[in-house]
Formats: sequence, C-alpha cells, structure tokens
Amino acid sequence: MEPIIIVLIILVVLVFIALMKTVQVIPQASAAIVERFGRYTRTLNAGLNIVVPFIDSIRNRIDLREQVVPFPPQPVITQDNLVVNIDTVIYYQVTDARAATYEVSSFIQAIEQLTVTTLRNIIGGMDLERTLTSREEINAALRGVLDEATGKWGIRVNRVELKAIEPPTSIQDSMEKQMRADRDKRAAILTAEGIRQSQILTAEGEKQSAILRAEGEARAAALRAEGEAQAIRTVFESIHAGDADEKLLAYQYLQMLPKIAEGDANKLWIVPSEIGDALKGLSGAVGSFGAPGGGGGGTPKITKESPRREQPPID
Repeated sequence: MEPIIIVLIILVVLVFIALMKTVQVIPQASAAIVERFGRYTRTLNAGLNIVVPFIDSIRNRIDLREQVVPFPPQPVITQDNLVVNIDTVIYYQVTDARAATYEVSSFIQAIEQLTVTTLRNIIGGMDLERTLTSREEINAALRGVLDEATGKWGIRVNRVELKAIEPPTSIQDSMEKQMRADRDKRAAILTAEGIRQSQILTAEGEKQSAILRAEGEARAAALRAEGEAQAIRTVFESIHAGDADEKLLAYQYLQMLPKIAEGDANKLWIVPSEIGDALKGLSGAVGSFGAPGGGGGGTPKITKESPRREQPPID
C-alpha cells in the first residue's frame, strides 16, 4: 500500500503544479509574453488566462504604465566649445509588449544612449547662452527624435525634461558678475530716471507757481489801476458837478504843496503861472472875511513875475 500512496501523492502534487501553471493571473496595466517551445505565441492581457502547462511558458512580464527614468549627468560640448553637464528625465510608456521584448534587448539602455547622442547633436549647434534659454526647444527636439526612434520598439516617449544644465564653474562666476553688473546698471538708470523726473516735476511746479504769481500780480495791478481810474473819475465828476472856481483849485493846490515837498529827492518843484491869479482871488476872499464889517484890512499882493518860476523846496 505504501508505494501506491506515494504514487498518489506524487500525482496530486503534479496536478497541483499543472493547475498552477495552467492558470495565470495578470495584474491590471500589465502584459505577459507567452512562448511555446521558445517561440512567441501570444500576449496575455490583464485578468485570468489559461495556458498549456509544461508547454507554454511566460517569457516576460511588462508594466504598461507610464514610467519615469532619470539619467545621470552627461557632458555635452556647445557650439562655443564649452562643456556643460545636462541631467535628463524621460517619461515613456510601453505600447507594444511584443516589440519591447523582441525588437530591442534592453529598451531602457537604448533610450539612454539615444538621449545622449541626440543631446550632443542638438547642443552642438547652440552656444551657451542659447542653451541656457532654450529648454523648451531642446525638449521638443529631443522628444521628436526619441519618439520616432522608439516607435518600432513599442515605446512611446511622452515627455523629455532637462532637469539641470550646469556650465563650468568659471563660466558661472562670469555669469554672476555679468548679472550683477546688469542689475547695478538698471539700478543706476532707474535712479537717474527718478532724479530726472523729480527735476522735471520741480521745474514744472516752479513754472506753474511763477505763472500763477504773475497772473495774480497782473490782476492786482489791473484792479489797482481800475480803482485809481475810478477814484480820478469820481473826483473829476465831483469837481465838474460842484462847478469849482479858481479859488477852490488854488486852495486845493496849497493843501497839496506839503505833500509835494515831502521826500529827500524833491529838491526842486515848479509853480504854474496860473496859480498867481488864483491866489490873488483867494487872498482877496480871505481879507474880506477877516476885516470888520466885511471890509478888508489890506490885501496881500502876489506878483506874477514869469509864466513859470522855480521855488526852493519847503523843509
């Protein structure tokens, strides 16, 4: 009985192993390559799959999700003979598991080498300044070349990113000095522009102030002249309305003589000849008022010597 039991146990184990090899569960977003006697048969998709045990074998399991592969820095020479180190990141996805298995031995290594050679071709036609400022252009050119080359491998390159572009240390120092000089230059220009604008605004303010002050003085002078003209007009109208005679005019002139004599600059003043006649009448009127009974005790006499005569100033 013991040999039979051993045989049964062996058969059960073989059946269990056969079942294990017959049923294949493929995870989601994955694929498996099936070979029969070393020849490609089919591709297993996600889910439960049945294969022939001991005849069919699983060659490779491939992840169909998008993958991210960073590559180490690669030294690249620019058009102006400067060596820069460029870090790249590739985003790819397997679209054909069969082609990724049989068309290339290691698609990761192939993509890395293709990236390095393509970068050298692209960067070799650019100078350093353009290399540092043309990341989008480099990414687009690199992606186009990689996508075209990896299509037959069953790989789709979704994105290519330049993670870092590092020029030599001496070039970095020179660039920092240039940037510092540019910032200082812009600061000096802004300061000069501010001073210039301030001076312009100050000059405009002084100009407006002078214009307003001149307009105010002109208006004040006009108002003063208008007031004086109105005063002269009023006096003239009052004199004509009162029918003033020579005696009144002579009296007014005598009242104005002290004011005329005021000031150190008045060394000489002139009396018109017509004032003599007016003074005769005025003296007669004063004498008649001063004498008893209306008679005059004597009339002062003012002699008219010439049409105009000069009198010394009154101290």
